[in-house]
Amino acid sequence: MEINLKDYGLDDCISRDAALYDGLDIARITTQHHDIYGAISQYGETIARVSGGLSHRAIGSGDYPAVGDWVMIDRGNTSAGEAVIRSILPRKSVFQRRAAGTSGALQVVASNIDTVFLCMALGGDYNLRRLERYLSVAWDSGATPVVVLTKADTCQNAPARISAASAASSGADVVATSAADGTGYTALKRYLLKGKTVAFVGSSGVGKSTLINGLLGRDVLETRAVRQDGRGRHTTTHRQLMLLPGGGIVIDTPGMRELQLFSADLSKTFEDIQALALSCRFADCTHTVEPGCAVRRALETGQLASGRYESYIKLQKELIYSGLDARRIEEEKIKNMFGGKKAMKRALDDVKKKNSGQ
Repeated sequence: MEINLKDYGLDDCISRDAALYDGLDIARITTQHHDIYGAISQYGETIARVSGGLSHRAIGSGDYPAVGDWVMIDRGNTSAGEAVIRSILPRKSVFQRRAAGTSGALQVVASNIDTVFLCMALGGDYNLRRLERYLSVAWDSGATPVVVLTKADTCQNAPARISAASAASSGADVVATSAADGTGYTALKRYLLKGKTVAFVGSSGVGKSTLINGLLGRDVLETRAVRQDGRGRHTTTHRQLMLLPGGGIVIDTPGMRELQLFSADLSKTFEDIQALALSCRFADCTHTVEPGCAVRRALETGQLASGRYESYIKLQKELIYSGLDARRIEEEKIKNMFGGKKAMKRALDDVKKKNSGQ
């Protein structure tokens, strides 16, 4: 039976991009296990590997396929068997982070998503500073963030925590849920529309897999209890994309111990601080030592909470260092492609002369 890829999010824009590739089939990445991918095409699900050419062009891990990507695959002369991924189509959105460890490489968590559910338990996992971090990355991804507060039935002061999370979410919807009685599930289904993709991200043990099982209507994903020390267990070990029976696509992701910034949008997450900054004496005020700083004045008067201010300054500093690393990555990419910036300029000049008929 032929698969209707529109159910998996295929739209006119993606189809136009795919039409540029003759002799290849379009597919969407559904799973990844190291260098082996699962992909869904009109012929059904298949195993796929990256071609040598695509691997050669890749500078870092972000240049390889990720779950949610639309790719062009080659099956040779048959519609069965293992496929070869020849190219990745442009991503309309991407939730990315700096990989854990010392490499600092870009890691794509999920791509081509319409909405990202930022899951945080109302119990032991509850942390407004972590929420601000997740929101900053989500706003930068190109997808719409929704804060999903889980395990509402296990928290005695849930109303106060929900209110505080809403105040810190700056325009993002906030939904409180409980797997015990299904609270919040109806509200979440408003985002799970046919052809739309939702990624579930958050720390280990917040109940992402339980939520998805509830939305699927059956236990597809393994769930495990939180440890006695309150830290979550890694139930999901790899990212996977699934089609919901009522329409919509979900991407489940492994729990994250930390979310290191690669890029982020602080202006959306900290709209209150951005508004205060308009009254600072200097346009390039860092809100740390400059005189006439409206942000620090609001901090001193109690208009701005110290925790939120410190979170903003910390994330701002991280982004500065991330920007420096991103510049080095871009320089390395140019060096590999052209031999350096001067060589790139000469190549571009040659193309311009050729196009002008000189």
